[in-house]
Amino acid sequence: MDTEKENQNDSQNDSQNDKQNENQKFITEVEEIIDPEKKKIREEREKEALKRAKRRKVIPPFIMLSAGAIVSIVMFVLRYQLKDMLIILLCVLVVFYIAGELIKWMFDRFEAQIEEARLEEGEVIEKEPDSTADTGKRKELAEQIEKTAEEGE
Repeated sequence: MDTEKENQNDSQNDSQNDKQNENQKFITEVEEIIDPEKKKIREEREKEALKRAKRRKVIPPFIMLSAGAIVSIVMFVLRYQLKDMLIILLCVLVVFYIAGELIKWMFDRFEAQIEEARLEEGEVIEKEPDSTADTGKRKELAEQIEKTAEEGE
């Protein structure tokens, strides 16, 4: 009985989240129609974010292989037996791959926080009225929203 209520609550929350996401997408699309420069800026930010993500993707393998090369050379110079070398090398590779993944995760997290701050800052700036010409655009936007709402009903 309790699980049924929880499932109903979860489905209601999911549908509310879906509606909020749809509304946010609609608002973004309307803003881009009104101000095409915002669309260009957003697309540039997305491209830069993809480039940074591609660069960060190579961090774990680079750290792992660098550590593996150093350990291999040191063990070769110190004349370790082959079996011991391979076991130690495998452990070093696994440990440093995990360390690289943690570093990559931290960079991803930092970028997400920076992006959130940038968006919050942008929202505050966007809400400030900057000219009387902007009110005409807002009226047109309000009319478009009313038309779409009437069509949806």
